[in-house]
Amino acid sequence: MISMREWMELVDYRVTEGSEYNWTCFGKSFETYQLDSWDGKQDGTSFSIVFNTKTQEVYEVSVCDMKNNRAYRMMNPDYVDAYKEEMTERGVNDEAWEDVDWIDLDVEDDFLEKAVAIANNEDYDTRVQITLDLEQDLMFDLMKMAHEHDLTLNELVEKMLRDVIDECDEDEERNIIE
Repeated sequence: MISMREWMELVDYRVTEGSEYNWTCFGKSFETYQLDSWDGKQDGTSFSIVFNTKTQEVYEVSVCDMKNNRAYRMMNPDYVDAYKEEMTERGVNDEAWEDVDWIDLDVEDDFLEKAVAIANNEDYDTRVQITLDLEQDLMFDLMKMAHEHDLTLNELVEKMLRDVIDECDEDEERNIIE
């Protein structure tokens, strides 16, 4: 999870708003605070951080690219279940804004790369990075397979994951039709 310092550097220490975070999924509401940095443009950018004012523990960071209707969020994994439970209790949808869903990120570098590019109004990779923990034997087999297909290991794994996702989508469509 990125730190308060990293977030402050990301927004160039420009905080435009702040308030107590009124949900309790991250702990006592009077200890949980949210800071925002908005560029003031309807089709601009907005950055937020939710943290504990006593411990400085970061619960959630987000960046909204309103121009491209994309909203990225990274949440402290220790609090995801509590957040989802409170969201259900409150009867709210998990949307960044109307018709724009959050894109949850798990890899810190992925969040930072996207956030820096959004802050600088640059193009960025919209794919979501994931961490795979593979046993050495499987990793070696995949490396050999990638070499045989003249691909990098990342390209091969991405292709394999896309194939599985496509297959699941096709199965889901078949089930709907049946």
